[in-house]
Amino acid sequence: MWVRSTMAYRASFLMVTVGNFAATVLDFAAITLMFSHVDTLGGFSLAEVAFLYGTTSTAFGVADLVLGSMERVGRRVRDGTMDTLLVRPVPILAQVAADRFALRRLGRISQGLLVLVWSLTAVDVAWTWDRVLLLPVMLLSGSAIFGAVFVAGAAFQFWANDAAEVQNSVTYGGNTLLQYPPTVFATELLRGVTFVVPLAFVNWLPALHILGRPDPLGLPGWVDFASPVVAVALCTLAGLAWRAGLRSYRSTGS
Repeated sequence: MWVRSTMAYRASFLMVTVGNFAATVLDFAAITLMFSHVDTLGGFSLAEVAFLYGTTSTAFGVADLVLGSMERVGRRVRDGTMDTLLVRPVPILAQVAADRFALRRLGRISQGLLVLVWSLTAVDVAWTWDRVLLLPVMLLSGSAIFGAVFVAGAAFQFWANDAAEVQNSVTYGGNTLLQYPPTVFATELLRGVTFVVPLAFVNWLPALHILGRPDPLGLPGWVDFASPVVAVALCTLAGLAWRAGLRSYRSTGS
């Protein structure tokens, strides 16, 4: 329904999508401006940082396209409109994800893919079979990890009611964090995004293997290939949290 509604005004859709594309271009423009003053950032070249940017932006863009509407759960809990979804014979998670489905978010995905493609042509990497295989696995696992964070954040809003910005700090904030090399951040932060909220498995750890870079935390080499396992574990935990949050929902009482 939302796609048909969007395509009813195609010129508006194109303008909004292009605007979304242009807005995300500014993020990478800020990175290129940094490299106009320095040759490397945390020991990473522009092409390597572009690789980090492209992988996390593409993975986040896919998750945002499919599950970006989850941030509206808190609003529905506050005003009681979650009740409307409960009486329909369709899974609640699917309904919330489809609520105001925005095709304009394709602009973020396309921009991330363009940067990623450019970085692949510019980065100095010996493309062995494991590196070639790890690239699509990293993108798919990264999308699943971000999706799990979206769902877990939405589940938290059943209790917090007004925690959309907390959720955004992990999703949008995590995407921005992963656009930069891990070597520019403190060790405590690296441990946090590896063992607490494991966003490092979106692109940092597999990208370090692809780029032939050492792990700042000194983790075993097999950890670089653990993104699919982490994604499955996070999706399972997010699903359990969502079910627990949904069971705790008591409407507005009015």
